[in-house]
Amino acid sequence: MEKNSKSSGRKRQRDEEIEAEGRETDESSSLESTLTFSDTLIALRIMRAQFPQIDKASIQPFILRSQLYSSVKDRTQVDRELESLKEEKVLRVFKLNTGQDDNAVMFMDDYLAQIGLVMRRLEAKNQDKIAVFEWFKTYVIASKLEPSIEHEELCSLLSFGGMVNDEHISLLINAGLLTRQLIDSNMYWFAIPNIGSILKGLSQGRKELLSFLNRRKYKEMLLAPLEKKRLRMSLLDMRFHLRDLIGSGHLKTLQTPTGLVVRISRD
Repeated sequence: MEKNSKSSGRKRQRDEEIEAEGRETDESSSLESTLTFSDTLIALRIMRAQFPQIDKASIQPFILRSQLYSSVKDRTQVDRELESLKEEKVLRVFKLNTGQDDNAVMFMDDYLAQIGLVMRRLEAKNQDKIAVFEWFKTYVIASKLEPSIEHEELCSLLSFGGMVNDEHISLLINAGLLTRQLIDSNMYWFAIPNIGSILKGLSQGRKELLSFLNRRKYKEMLLAPLEKKRLRMSLLDMRFHLRDLIGSGHLKTLQTPTGLVVRISRD
């Protein structure tokens, strides 16, 4: 009993420290002042707070694994801590279709809120089938932590809630909660609803930023003025893309007397 009390006390203290740092490092902070962290959860919380306001899409904040790699230098530590947070059901990790190694991380509370948005949108049209969303949250999300699931296992887990049929599965797919895998139609990826337009902008924004830097004489620019530039092709902001491309190795940073420089990676 005493051991559990000490453990929960330490966890509370850590959460308070993370929240305090998050308040100090809000969305108005410069990227240079919030580029590196020693703790994956701190990085996740601050990047969540800095997620751009997007009026054209109803999407809860998400973080890319590559962005964490840009901020926490030990990638093994990031992967280990993400796995631990996933097991504790603090967050979920999603495979994205924008690149072979692209993964999105979303806090569980935000993901459940995203499902809630979809449920409210579809409620009027599918009164008799809407219960499948509650089954999905209660029996599938709670027990299946991997980024994909096989059709038979999906139906088996959903059946704890009621009689499952093909229309239920189609509703989950049409709502954007599942996507069929191209190489095996019997397998599904878990997905984030309403993320389609954001992912299109993610791919185009990457190309736009790299193209911009490639056109500069030394293929580099000071981070402070670069961060203030706006991208035409993406709903995501420059800070989001810079973290992503630094973490994926397409860009690198160099400290100079005039400030931090962002440069195209030549290797």
